Amino acid sequence: MVSELEGFLIRYVEAGTVPGAVGLLGGRDPDLVAVGVASIGGKPMREDDIFRIQSMTKPITAVAALRLVEAGRIGLDQSVETWLPELADRRVLTSPGAPLDDTVPAHHAITLRHLLTMGSGYGMEFGDSPLQKAMAHNGTEAGPDPVTLGADEWLARLAELPLAFRPGEGWRYHHSFALLGILVARLTGRPLGEHLAEDLFGPLGMPDTAFCVPNEKLDRLPAAYRHGEGGLVETEPAGGGFYAGPPPFDVSHAEIVSTARDFHRFLRMLVERRPVDGAPLISEAHLRQVTSDQVPSENKTPDSFFPGFWDGTGWGFGVGIETGGPRRGRYGWSGGQGTNFYVDPDGTVGILLTQVEMGERVSGMVAEFQALPPPS
Repeated sequence: MVSELEGFLIRYVEAGTVPGAVGLLGGRDPDLVAVGVASIGGKPMREDDIFRIQSMTKPITAVAALRLVEAGRIGLDQSVETWLPELADRRVLTSPGAPLDDTVPAHHAITLRHLLTMGSGYGMEFGDSPLQKAMAHNGTEAGPDPVTLGADEWLARLAELPLAFRPGEGWRYHHSFALLGILVARLTGRPLGEHLAEDLFGPLGMPDTAFCVPNEKLDRLPAAYRHGEGGLVETEPAGGGFYAGPPPFDVSHAEIVSTARDFHRFLRMLVERRPVDGAPLISEAHLRQVTSDQVPSENKTPDSFFPGFWDGTGWGFGVGIETGGPRRGRYGWSGGQGTNFYVDPDGTVGILLTQVEMGERVSGMVAEFQALPPPS
């Protein structure tokens, strides 16, 4: 008998929205389903295939940073300039659309809390502004494609640009978490991937989560696509592309690959508060901050993200929070390559993994996935 989750995935594969997908839905013993193929004309999708989860990396980086807070290595409201000296003496645009030389002193240093809440002053610019053009020109603009610069070079180029607002006085997506990854790497004295492997992925039993897919697992890396005028266009081949094999430079500012089972283990540790190596993954106080809205209302400006985002949505430490409606209290987030997860207050977890870039069709698939009832 086909479950509701499997039927949902089959419909979207048959409609041509995605070639294949993996879905997970439920509590401690969830349904896990793979449908379709890992590449057009290729092998069937497997439950343990390894996906480019992109911005679903953010809660993992947030938890890693909070563990360093609890170890006494840094404070939530401590300046990050000790480890990221490139960010000292920031200047701020007089308005988000101002010329790059029309600035004033920031007055406030960027703190760890600013990074966790996307309040550093750096981030994606959706309007046609001088800052947006400058980010596109110097290689620091965020987009659907993998990073092209090593972490130190990326940070140096970003630091050449002014902030869109004073730290803590606005919200912009993405770049704060790239900075957070570099901060964790410098705090620990090693690339972020090495630290996460020892501090989180190993202890939590997440063997397939990393910043790349090793050569011996490349048969489990699906192809990546985006929708074009004539249908799906391949952007990375199965078993190939940026995440295939060791990266060419330090990717502490980049994003990871994972499987449905691995990511579910991470989420269950948050839901069940189970100890890791004899201690909680993070404290109850920090978990409440991760999973509740941490953005002041005055920072939720219309230009900060896409239209309507703040209508019923907030931001915790690395996740979006539903602040109203029938799913109030749900937290989760999506990755730009067609992935999504959520956790409900009752502990229900949903994970959807595709490899088709977010757009109208895939966003519609995600919206329907989020409305599926959990298995009884």
